[in-house]
Amino acid sequence: MAAPPRDWDAATYQRVSVPHEDWARSILDRLELAGDERVLDAGCGSGRVTSMLIERLPEGTVVAVDGSPAMIDQVRSVLRPQDEAVVSDLLELELSESVDVVFSSAVFHWVLDHDALFRRLAAALTPGGRLAAQNGGAGNIDRLRRNSDEVASRDPYADHFEGFGRPWNYAAPEETEERLRRAGFERARCWLQPWDVVPPEPAEFLRTVCLGPHVDRLPEELRERYVDDVLAIEEEPLVLHYVRLNIDATAA
Repeated sequence: MAAPPRDWDAATYQRVSVPHEDWARSILDRLELAGDERVLDAGCGSGRVTSMLIERLPEGTVVAVDGSPAMIDQVRSVLRPQDEAVVSDLLELELSESVDVVFSSAVFHWVLDHDALFRRLAAALTPGGRLAAQNGGAGNIDRLRRNSDEVASRDPYADHFEGFGRPWNYAAPEETEERLRRAGFERARCWLQPWDVVPPEPAEFLRTVCLGPHVDRLPEELRERYVDDVLAIEEEPLVLHYVRLNIDATAA
């Protein structure tokens, strides 16, 4: 059974998620929009990226979906009357009306079952509809993952991480293309793109974004200490060696 979506710290995420703008812009730059489409923002977050999408859809509609109620509360502030906001796990998504495009930035790696995810997104699209996405791919933040695991194995943290499974699915392009085809997409193209990031607020960025599932495992009194201990063995300044998995596909 999949774990329920996290209810993120939406206000902090909105403040520190500056790198997500660049990632989203790279998707939008390759996604040709007429401006009147109905577009699903799959995992909309706090609205920083959704507002960029809205700018390109003056006559269209954005359906902003996120599994976090706090994120949906935050995103409503950027939506127009014709747009929609829905609290839903992407694996359980059911829309009242299909969409022309599925757009998603920095989300799919938080979903462990990509086969089920792509089936659900294919079902949400009109025939010939497009999927344009980017998320963490194979090799993403490898150094940070090793260091966070090393710190988690120490006292006083180790007991809290007993049974802790990987919170991410960083897939390779080839396996992703195959999953997309099985789910009902055609002309699927996926590729990796290295993308280093120096977050402006390292501790808050790690606590809210990268290591959120780790922090959630810990009692309040250990959370800040855990992040500080990870930072202590990281590069200074902190450089996160992201690897982005780009996805372009068309529904059959």
